[in-house]
Order: sequence, then C-alpha cells, then structure tokens
Amino acid sequence: MLIAILCLGGPFFTGYSYESTEISLKASAPLERIVLRTEFRKVGEPRESYLALSSLEDEFLERSPAERRAIKERVQNGNEFREGNAAYRLSNQRHVFGTDPLGRDLLTRALIGGRISLAVGFAATLVSIAIGVVWGAAAGFAGGKVDTVMMRFADILYALPFTVIVILLMVMFGRNFVLLFVAIGAVEWLNMSRIVRGQIIALKNQEFIEAAISLGLSAYRIMFRHLIPNVMGSIIIYTTLTVPNVMLLEAVLSFLGLGVQPPLSSWGVLIDEGSRTMETSPWLLFFPAVFFTLTLFSLNFLGDGLRDALDPKSSKD
Repeated sequence: MLIAILCLGGPFFTGYSYESTEISLKASAPLERIVLRTEFRKVGEPRESYLALSSLEDEFLERSPAERRAIKERVQNGNEFREGNAAYRLSNQRHVFGTDPLGRDLLTRALIGGRISLAVGFAATLVSIAIGVVWGAAAGFAGGKVDTVMMRFADILYALPFTVIVILLMVMFGRNFVLLFVAIGAVEWLNMSRIVRGQIIALKNQEFIEAAISLGLSAYRIMFRHLIPNVMGSIIIYTTLTVPNVMLLEAVLSFLGLGVQPPLSSWGVLIDEGSRTMETSPWLLFFPAVFFTLTLFSLNFLGDGLRDALDPKSSKD
C-alpha cells in the first residue's frame, strides 16, 4: 500500500516531469549538487541550463587541469564564476535518485513506472480472472464432452509460446498500452480456469447444488449464485499470486522491446535501461530494481497470508 500510494501521489511532489529532458544533466548521481548556467544574450531573456557539479570541468577543456579544479572549487564553495557571457553558480536543485542518460529525474520516472507496472499487473490480472473463472466454472459444471472440448482448447493455448502470441497481437493491432492487458490476460487465465474447474467439480455433487437443481434453478444462477461464491477463497488467493507473475511478464516484454513505449516507462523498462549502464551508473538499475523487488515480495507475502487465513485445512482454530 505504501508503494502504491507513493506511485500515485509522489510524482505531483517531486517537482519534475517524467518526460522533460536536460541533456547536460545526463546520468548525474543521486543527490549530486547541480550547477545553474546562465547565458546572458544581447536580445531576449537570459537562457538557463543545468549541469552536474562533477561535469563542470568539462565546460573549460581549453584551460589547464589546475584551473579547471579551481573553478570547480570556487563554484562548489558557493561563489559565482563568470566566463564570457555565461555565469555559473550552485542551484538548489537536487535529484534524489539522480537522472537517466537523457537528464530526466529518475525518482519521478520510477514512480510513474510504478503506476504503469501496478496498473498492468492488476488490470491484466482482473482480465485473466474474469475469463478464467467463467471458463473453468462452465467447463466443470457442464462436464462431459463440453468439459473435454473446453479444456483441450486451454491445452492448445498452453502449448503456444507467450511471446509469439504477444508479437502476433502487436503486428495485428499495433503497439498499444491497453494491448498489454489483453495480451497478458489472454494467457494468464489458463491456470485460473483449471483451479476453478477442479473446485467446481468437487462442489457440484454436494447436496445444496442438487437441491438447487431440483428446484429448477437455471445453470447460470447455480454457477454465479451458488458455485462461484463458494470458491472465492481460492480465487482471491490465486489473484494475489497472479499479480506479481503478470508484473514479471510485463518486465520480460519490456526487455524484448514489446512493453511500454517512451516517454512512458515501467519498472521493467527502467531496469532494462539501467542494465545497459550498470557499470558506469549503477543507481539507474538499483532504484527501479528495489521498487520492483519490494512490490513482488509484498504481493507474494500477501498471497501466502491470505492462503493461510482462508484455507480451512491450515487454520489452527
């Protein structure tokens, strides 16, 4: 909940946009001091730009190393340095997580990426649960040849590689954020359908279902008013365990270049970008990976707790 709240509200308070770039600030370290460069022009307002303090010496490559160090120390001590029509001084700007190779604030992008990853995780899970529950309940309640045909269709989908399905959807409908929900939900419902089918088969011969049938209730009402509510415990448990799996699938798609497209980002996209520069800028990989890992651990712990709480066999009471 804490991570979700941070991702939802945090970008409004960071002071930066997830898409605004500052090339001169590329890959600056976390909390590194930022220098404000003001260029005075004959016509118009002065133009301002920012650069990391560690990159200040690169502005004066024509000078000797000793002079460059002296300029850096002067600015670092809070004094202003002028060179031609440009002035350099420390600013109050800081980037808590540093910046990416395009100079974008990493904290803001990590929080926006959390929104995308959590949205994909929960929305695709809801799609898969809706399909899987209805499919499994219908197959288990109908039984016979209907059950055989429906589950053989599920087996065929099991045999298809997930990435192939996603690539085909991308080719047919183009890259779309909503398409991620459909693509992931189209394969994740298979496990849920088998779980629900097994539960329904175990319940449909119980006395209360036979009583409902003898009263002439429709199959639709029996399924949605009597059978499915009695397997909600298993559905809830599997839902909490499906969300992290879906988020991992989204991260895999991002590594393949099939995920969220720039300037939007997800944790998978940020981890992919950070892995390319981990030797020179390890924070670009570290912070998104920490957010991602903590979220996956939390969701798995939640699923384990719900399983113990809702499973009568593991209850101590």
